[in-house]
Amino acid sequence: MADWSLRARRIYRATHRRCREWAMIAKALVSTGHPILAHIIPMRRCNLSCAYCNEYDDVSKPVPLEEMYRRIDKLAALGTTIITISGGEPLLHPELDDIIRRIRRHRMLAGLITNGYLLTAERIQRLNRAGLEHLQISVDNVHPDDVSKKSLKVLDKKLQLLSQNAEFHVNINSVVGGGIHHPGDALVIGKRARQLGFTSTVGIIHNGNGQLQPLSLEERRIYHEMKNLEKGSYSRVNSFQDNIAMGRPNHWRCRAGARYLYICEEGLVHYCSQQRGYPAKPLADYTTTDIRREYFTEKGCAPHCTVSCVHQVAYLDNFRAPQRIAAIPPSTDAGELVQIQSD
Repeated sequence: MADWSLRARRIYRATHRRCREWAMIAKALVSTGHPILAHIIPMRRCNLSCAYCNEYDDVSKPVPLEEMYRRIDKLAALGTTIITISGGEPLLHPELDDIIRRIRRHRMLAGLITNGYLLTAERIQRLNRAGLEHLQISVDNVHPDDVSKKSLKVLDKKLQLLSQNAEFHVNINSVVGGGIHHPGDALVIGKRARQLGFTSTVGIIHNGNGQLQPLSLEERRIYHEMKNLEKGSYSRVNSFQDNIAMGRPNHWRCRAGARYLYICEEGLVHYCSQQRGYPAKPLADYTTTDIRREYFTEKGCAPHCTVSCVHQVAYLDNFRAPQRIAAIPPSTDAGELVQIQSD
């Protein structure tokens, strides 16, 4: 049980965070010329190798701190309101706390997506001091298997440490689909997350290109039970997943490259983690002209997209500004980057 001092700090920080989130929404409704959310990758290397993931390697070095500072400063200059640090595994970056502090210095919201393996009580306290505001861990199964090692059996002690020490918001995302052997595990994980005082969400695992994977009847049942477990969090804004669960396309206006930016470890802007290769322009050279162009660009991959953060950002603009420009496919020199699919 957390002591009263920790509870008081959590309440204070949650209230402050909520106020800033409402200010973010107000800013987004007034102006369409700035990014709402950016994902930055300071570390592509990961200590795990989940079978469904295409966002890691086991050789990359951390992006130098000064370069991360330049990227964060640039995102702030573009008017970005939230930066989520992802990977790879960002906790492998030796100067992660300084990266978080730089985000907060610009008054942007700071989030982190991690597999949780490297969390200790001391590491969580450092994240508190750095000013982290959101943390998400995806727990894929109860027992590790050949698809994922992010299991409740391995991570439960880490979740207990978060419950005892974290002053920031913690969300536990469980998953169905995409080869997960035991879909009922999602309910076990979601209930455990609620028991520990966290928010709980459910995700549908995409294929290698971030596209639609219709659920089986059993997976749909589990999915709907999980939806009933969810409680107050920005992550609940996910009604688009109902169509995904039924194998139906979504009709929406993807604003990737404008309201949502994915910044890879090389500092290039991509539509998202699953559709890398365009615009593939250095963040240092990205301008409001690029933002306006991509705001009005229709993405062919959008109807079958499962990337929730891009959907969530788009909710603020789906009611306005029809898109008029067809997305340009990635150039042939994009190397091994994932190619954009057309309808």
